[in-house]
Amino acid sequence: MDDQNLIALYFARDEKASAETYRRFGGYCFKIAHNILGNREDAEECVNDVLIRLWNRIPPSKPDNLYGFIATVTRNLARNRRESERALKRGGGETTLVLDELRDCTGPDTVEQQIDRNELAETLDGFLGTLKPDHRKIFLQRYWYFCPVDEIAENLGLTRSKVTVTLMRTRKKLRNYLEEEGFL
Repeated sequence: MDDQNLIALYFARDEKASAETYRRFGGYCFKIAHNILGNREDAEECVNDVLIRLWNRIPPSKPDNLYGFIATVTRNLARNRRESERALKRGGGETTLVLDELRDCTGPDTVEQQIDRNELAETLDGFLGTLKPDHRKIFLQRYWYFCPVDEIAENLGLTRSKVTVTLMRTRKKLRNYLEEEGFL
């Protein structure tokens, strides 16, 4: 079943939409959630929450890119859950490490406090367009999907050292790019 047919099931309020979404995207959602939360049970609950959120958001939303839409919903729910856990002094996952790595690029305040999210998103898209394809893959796996460095190395057939050096250099390029664009 393609994306348009799946979205049509949501618009028809057909319960098969959730089952088909889970079949097609359940593993993908679990991987994102697990990378952020670091806990199997929490990741499984997050996937269930994603299915409920999609049911409530499609309609009225009609995503052009269902894959990206589902990834965004999953990331947001997992990050919110992670923040709730942090408040309860529970931890885990790659989130803290990943955000600490990016903090050097964004300064002491959160990005949301510094600038409008839409402008930053456009600037980041521009930055990603300047990267070599393999560097872009490494960057996105780390900072979009919250993958551990060892997993990125394995996925791309690289050494751990190559991945960490590439990430370090890419963060430096990002910081310079953000400075040139007037964000820092």
